[in-house]
Parts: sequence; structure tokens; C-alpha cells
Amino acid sequence: MKNIYVVRHCKADGQAPNAGLTESGVRQAEELATIFMEKEIDCILSSPYERAVQTIKPLADQLGIEVELDHRLAERVLSSENHPDWRDRLRHTYDDLDLCYEGGESSSTAINRAVSVVLEALDREKNNIIVVSHGNLISLLLKYFDDRIGFKEWEALSNPDIFHFTFSEDTPVIRRIWTE
Repeated sequence: MKNIYVVRHCKADGQAPNAGLTESGVRQAEELATIFMEKEIDCILSSPYERAVQTIKPLADQLGIEVELDHRLAERVLSSENHPDWRDRLRHTYDDLDLCYEGGESSSTAINRAVSVVLEALDREKNNIIVVSHGNLISLLLKYFDDRIGFKEWEALSNPDIFHFTFSEDTPVIRRIWTE
């Protein structure tokens, strides 16, 4: 049986790729390391964004495991333009997965890259894998496996958040395991 733990990064100082963790986020990263120490983690894949790497680095250091950066785990870009109604625009992309704003990425495209990481992880000779990413991309990954997931579920995500995917067949059993 394969276990994939999908982790949303801890509290961060912003949305830019180089935004680091807040003081609270650093403490959360240490807490995550404690949680995962008993899970026999043998592979860590992460978005290259600083806040994602900082989220999992304490665990990687304790386990002596290299964090493998994967650009497919970077946050989805909704649009290259700043829009005051960005939340409404995001909501629409859960209803129309092919909707794509200027300079952005459709939900379908984002789903495909996130799913490709998970499927490749399943082909590895590893059994307990952590995948660290960002809220919108994680919610779209969840939507791929459960079409009931949408904008409301994205809004309900926390920083950090953890979802445990257990694969014994092609469709995982998914359980949220982070409690604030």
C-alpha cells in the first residue's frame, strides 16, 4: 500500500515565490516534523517556492532525506493581472475547468500537472511520500479524485493542511489529518 501525504505549506509572509514562513509558520513546520517522524517517510517532493521548502525542511533534516523540488507543484497562476474580484474569478474556475484568464492557467491544466506528480510518485519504489504544495493546486488535486471538491473546500483549507492519500487501487482513500 502506498501513502501519499499532501501538505499545504505553513503560514507565510506572502504569495511571491520567495516569500518565507512567518514565525508562526516556522513553529508549524517543527510541529509537522514531529507528526511525520513516526510515518516512515522515504521521499519528499516539494514546490520550489520558499515557503513550501521551509515547511518540510525540518523533517527532511531530521530524516536525512533530500527535498526533491518539482516545478509542477508550484502554485497555480490564476491571471497575470491583479483583479479586485479575483475570488469570484477563482470560483468560476471550479465550475468551468477550462476557463483561463489572461496569462493564467486553467484548472484543467493545473490538475493535470498535479496529478502527474502523484502518479509518478506511485511508480516509485517508495511507500510513504510527502508532496508539499499550495492551496489552490491542492484543492484542484483533491477535485480530480472527488468532483464534489470546489471553491468552498479551497476556502476551508488551512495553513498548514495535510491530506493522507492511501492507494491500494487507482482511486485513493483521502482523509484530512491536520487539525488546528
